[in-house]
Amino acid sequence: MLIAHAGRSPRIHPTAWIAPNAVICGDVSIGPNCRIMYGAQIIAEGGQISIGEQCIVLENAVLRSTTAHSLSMGNFCLVGPGAHVVGCTVADQVFIATGAAVFHGAQLEQGCEIRIHGVVHIKTRVLAGEHVPIGWVAVGDPAHILPASAHEQIWQHQQPLNFPLSVYGIDRSEADMVKITARMADMLNSHSDDKLI
Repeated sequence: MLIAHAGRSPRIHPTAWIAPNAVICGDVSIGPNCRIMYGAQIIAEGGQISIGEQCIVLENAVLRSTTAHSLSMGNFCLVGPGAHVVGCTVADQVFIATGAAVFHGAQLEQGCEIRIHGVVHIKTRVLAGEHVPIGWVAVGDPAHILPASAHEQIWQHQQPLNFPLSVYGIDRSEADMVKITARMADMLNSHSDDKLI
């Protein structure tokens, strides 16, 4: 399903293949020989999404951009089933496994791997050739790679990144779910004028 959003329509190279129940919405560019599989969602909300050559986005993966965080993916990348990739920069030949999550402002350098259920936090840089093990968390620039059980260590690196400010534009000291959901409802209301192509 191709959808125009905020006056911008997806651009898909003629050699790419998009599954009939995938959703491509807004300012999205998909390069040659890409394969976007069943149930994948590629949603550009304000920012752009650019996907290079021969990238594979498997079933039910979600790729998103926001006004503050565009998403750029290089060439020869694979995004596994159920992965969530938002507003980040992905270099060439990166592997993002099943159920992994990569957040706003992250940078995945060439050839790195984010393994099953790995998490790359906001503003985190995973260096070229490095990997985030199964279920582990990368946080910081350059990344500190820690087991999910090391919550206190993760929080030491995560807290100064101010997730609510970076993602929702509301400082942590003022953030609550009433303000966050109001901000999100306003932003997502922009879809009320979307048009099927």
